[in-house]
Formats: sequence, C-alpha cells, structure tokens
Amino acid sequence: MEIPTSLQISNVVPQLSPNTNRILEGQTPITSNDGGNVFNDDVLATLSNRDTSITIYNPSGDVVFSNGNVPDNGMPHFSKTENHVLKVETTKGKIHMKIYQKIFSDKTRRLTGYLIVDNSMDQQNHVLKSIRNWMIGLSIIAIIVFVGLSYLIVNSVVQPIKKMSQISHDINEDPTNKRRVPDLHRNDELGELAISFNEMLDRMQAYMQQQKQFVGDVSHELRTPVAVIEGHLNLLERWGKDDPQVLEESIQASLQESKRMKHLIQEMLDLTRAEQVDLQYPDKTADVNEVLNRTVNDMRMIHQDFTITYDDSDLAPDTIIKIYRNHLEQILIILIDNAIKYSTDRKEILVDAATEKDKVKISVQDFGEGIAPDEQDKIFNRFYRVDKARTREKGGNGLGLAIAQKLVESYHGKISVSSTLGSGSKFMIEFPLLKSKSENK
Repeated sequence: MEIPTSLQISNVVPQLSPNTNRILEGQTPITSNDGGNVFNDDVLATLSNRDTSITIYNPSGDVVFSNGNVPDNGMPHFSKTENHVLKVETTKGKIHMKIYQKIFSDKTRRLTGYLIVDNSMDQQNHVLKSIRNWMIGLSIIAIIVFVGLSYLIVNSVVQPIKKMSQISHDINEDPTNKRRVPDLHRNDELGELAISFNEMLDRMQAYMQQQKQFVGDVSHELRTPVAVIEGHLNLLERWGKDDPQVLEESIQASLQESKRMKHLIQEMLDLTRAEQVDLQYPDKTADVNEVLNRTVNDMRMIHQDFTITYDDSDLAPDTIIKIYRNHLEQILIILIDNAIKYSTDRKEILVDAATEKDKVKISVQDFGEGIAPDEQDKIFNRFYRVDKARTREKGGNGLGLAIAQKLVESYHGKISVSSTLGSGSKFMIEFPLLKSKSENK
C-alpha cells in the first residue's frame, strides 16, 4: 500500500478499515471472526515504527487507538478555528515533532475524533550530530592542513630572504666574502630575485676588485716616472743652475716622463671604463665596414711609411654588430698601433674583415718580431710586456691589449692571437652578427 507523502488525517482516514472508522465515529466496532485486533490496519502498521507513535481519541477524549505511549497531556486542545496544529516539543531531553489533527466525517462533516502523531527526532538528531562532528573534524583537518601549507609556503619565501639578509650582513663585514644565495630551483619572482642578488654581489665585488687593482697598478706603475722626475729635479737643484746641459737634459726627461704618466693614467681609465661598457652602451650598434674604412684611412695618414691594406671582399654589405662605434675604432687602433710598434723591416699591415654565418671576424696582421708561444697567453694581462726595455723605448705601458680584450669581451666577442717568432703576429677578433644586407635578403 502506498503511503501518502503528506501525513494528514484527511489522507489517512479514508484508508483505515471500517472498524477503525466506526470507532472514530463513536460506533461499536465489528469484531472479526478470528478474534483478531480490529486495529491491524495496514496504514497504521506502516506509519508505526520505533520513532513514531500514533494516538487516536474519540470526541469524548477516550483513547481508541495507540501504538505507543499515550501522551501525558492527553487529548489536544484546539481553538475554534484550528483544525490541526504542528508543534516541536522537548520531553525528557528529547525533541519531538507532534501533529495534532481533528478528524471529521466525510459524510456528515461532524467531528469524529482527534489524531496525535508523535515523531521522535532522535534519528534526525543523531544524523545531524554525526554531520556536525564530521564537519568539525573536517574543519580541524582543513585548518591543520592550511596552517601546515601556509607554514611551508611562508617558510619557502622567508628562508631565502633570510639568507640574502645574512649574506648581505656578512659581505658588509667582509667585502671579499664569496658567499652567495644557493640555487633555489624555482622559476618564480623569488628565484629571479636570488639570481639578480647574486649577480649584483658579483658585479659589486668586481667593481671593488677593479678599484683595488686600479689603485695598486697606479701606485706601482707611477713609481718609476715619479722617481725619474724626482731624480732630475735633484740634479737641477744641485747643478742645473750652472750647467745648461744638465738643465736641458733634466727638463726633457721630466717632460717625457710627465707625458708617459699622462698616457698611463689615460690608459688605466680606459681600461676601467672598458669593464663597464655593457652598462653604459647597452644598445649601441656599428657598421663594421664603415668603421674599418675610416680607421684604416686615419692610420694610413698617421703612419705614411707603412702600407696598410684593408680587405673587405668577404664582408657582407651593411654588416651591423652590437658595439659602440668608438669602442670598435679604439680596438682597431690598439691592434694596428701594436702591429706597427713591433714591425721590423717589412712595414706592411694587413686588415681583413669577413662574415661567417652568424659571426663577423676581423684580423690585423703584421710581419714583425712575433711572439714566443709561452708569451702568447700572457700578452693580454695588464702591464705585461714581452720586452720591457724595448717596450719602454717605444712608449708602451702594457695596457693596450688588456683594454682591447676587455672591450671585445664586454660586447660578447672573442680575441685571440697566432704568432711565430721572426715572422709576425695575427690578432683576430670575433663578434656576434646583428644583421646584414645578405641576411635580410
């Protein structure tokens, strides 16, 4: 039998047995032949369970049916206008939902009784408590997980920053400290910050080392010319007033050493600047053929006793490289001037430029003294001279090639030398190609 979805007496009563209806109408029930209970209605049995009790009163207030405990408060009281009442009551600490319903005869519409359906909410309360406990448990677990994850995330951010702070403190105490932030193995902003932090420390210490080396080099290299000038001044003080020859020699020597000091200081400043060109001229470009033509022509005018040949047959038209044009010119002047200084009887210099794939190669070749194999790795060191006595006579300070190397490497290029004693030297420089007309085609 189908149970009504809405538990109202108007739905229940029509499905009760005739005997039950007779009792509700105040009539004598018809006894069954087998002496069975007249209240064994299917609908009441279905409605009856351990959580629901049903009590039916006749109009006189007598209990005519109950499948559980009879309510202590007896028959319900209705106002004249009320036919049913829904109440939620607490009895002995338990919550009950009670439905009070008047029963009317379908035929006469007279009041035939009262129905009380008492539904215990224990099961629902148990379910709600279970849900509440689950929610509390899940909330606690979620809070623990959230706190744990938050700690890990915050710690992963804070720890590198703490390391940076500690390293900064250590370097402040000892500027030569080589500590760095270890690789964080992460591709976020913090990983980039750690890389930038290490690069900043490297650059800062490089500048400090440059400054220290500059001061040391200056004090070392200026010692000789200062001593020479001081010696000649002492000669002038003793005999220069009375000896015109001593006066002339001392003045000329002092002037020569002063010029050498000036040239030395300028070269050292150039060397220091060469180590910072990537910051000063990050976007400068130069047309290789234009700069080489101009530089070679200038050197031909200065050194008219030399034959300086420029070959650009393998250079693509409009070849552009990323370099400040003055620096490219300075590199070429250093190499050509160096080739002229160390040339012997054959006064010939060959300058060549070529484009090879994504590179530009420039070479300067002389046919002079050459460089011994064990000296070739040292010639780019600052103040290094292959023959110190002859270099001093020629006015060299041992800084030109060091400046050229710094400039080339600052623009991501390479410089090298191949030489044979007695046959001459060939210096080669290489730069990344930015663009050329052949490439555009």
